[in-house]
Amino acid sequence: MNSSDFADRTAIVTGAGSGIGEACALMLAERGANVVVADVNGDAAKVVADKLGTPTLSVVVDVSDPTSCQNMVDVAVREFGGVDVAVNNAGIAGEQVPTAEVTVDGWRKVISVNLDGVFYCMKSELPALVERGAGVIVNMASILGSVGFQNAAAYVSAKHGVVGLTQAAALEYAASGVRVVAVGPGFIDTPLLAAAPAEVLAGLSSLHPLGRLGTSEEVAELVGFLASDRASNITGSYHLVDGGYVAR
Repeated sequence: MNSSDFADRTAIVTGAGSGIGEACALMLAERGANVVVADVNGDAAKVVADKLGTPTLSVVVDVSDPTSCQNMVDVAVREFGGVDVAVNNAGIAGEQVPTAEVTVDGWRKVISVNLDGVFYCMKSELPALVERGAGVIVNMASILGSVGFQNAAAYVSAKHGVVGLTQAAALEYAASGVRVVAVGPGFIDTPLLAAAPAEVLAGLSSLHPLGRLGTSEEVAELVGFLASDRASNITGSYHLVDGGYVAR
């Protein structure tokens, strides 16, 4: 870890009001970045922004709305002069039922946030990064971007899509100096799981060979490396932080 990895750089983190997004925002701030803390929950975003020790601001963003995503990037450019790093982390879980029982509205909601939202963010972020002549996008996929999981058809489909979108954009923008990578967390101890019964948490933990859920900070450490110059030869790839889940 280098405390100056992101000095004089500006980073956007979506879904930064809690969990993995909050951990990424804090990590980037600690390493010198100006951070745009973006979340659909404006109050949560402001609380996180207030914790950061470097120049920062909070922005309300609905990633399922392309206009909202463009506004987020416009604010970053206006306030900090540009964008160097984008962590597209916002996501929702969706209905937990067999595929034939997923409602059309439930399907559309998950896809609109978890896949369309990453595309809308990238569509606005990429021109700003290209204008800088360099930059990194880290898309938050999941272990379910490479394997299946029952009763999660929309989520699994969206995360597989995020991996493919990452690969396509990496090829397209490499010559512009922009790297695009994806991170695949296993089940992580976040507010998303906090309400789950103890037996459910124990069952999820047992699916990971290391025998426990991961932490948001462990995911943020990987994001920090991938977004830094130390990972300058890495693009178009998908990196797991999953306690061995996918190796089972």
